[in-house]
Amino acid sequence: MLEGLKKEVVCTARAAENMGLCRHRSGNFSMRDKETGLICMTPTGVDRQTIRPDDVVVMDMDARVVESLSGLKPTSEALMHIAAYDERPDITAIVHTHSKFALVFAVLRQPIPCIMAEMGHLGLTDGVIPVAEYGRQGSEALAEAVRAPLRRADALLMAAHGVLTVDRESLDEALLKATYVEEAAEVYLNAKLLNGGKEPMCIPVSDLALQYPKQVKG
Repeated sequence: MLEGLKKEVVCTARAAENMGLCRHRSGNFSMRDKETGLICMTPTGVDRQTIRPDDVVVMDMDARVVESLSGLKPTSEALMHIAAYDERPDITAIVHTHSKFALVFAVLRQPIPCIMAEMGHLGLTDGVIPVAEYGRQGSEALAEAVRAPLRRADALLMAAHGVLTVDRESLDEALLKATYVEEAAEVYLNAKLLNGGKEPMCIPVSDLALQYPKQVKG
């Protein structure tokens, strides 16, 4: 069932770990099938270097396991993925990482302002990467906490927890957004340190919409 989506989930999970965005089995990944609405989700407690497509769990939007060929349970953050898909019917891919610099700001409950052009890819309506309120890992409270920020952005910090990014079409794009979040967190932290703790200049929200130059023809 949904073998193509399962393979994408496995490839993205491995790529995220190889890029250093999550370690020690932290983080989780999913894709939703546009036709059936079923979700292919990483299992809990499986090393990403050994995970196989058959290990990916298929769930429905009522949190029921539809298929688990390896007999594994879905990630403990399954409710969070379902809540995100419910809040954003337009998205088909979710990436949740625990990258180090972004986690610093998640622990501080501090939004990251737009300080670099790449953040234009993150759908930041308010010009910041927002922070979802704290909820215990795997809880309904955590799942509900991501709803409000997802109405305003495609990338958010989860208080004391990590990063959540979403995309309308692909896991590759959702993963790219997670890399932008980590890069922005590192740049922002270093910019403040080099600036004596003062806030760096930010990009206007109006400049975040990507535009191709009209002067280029052909």
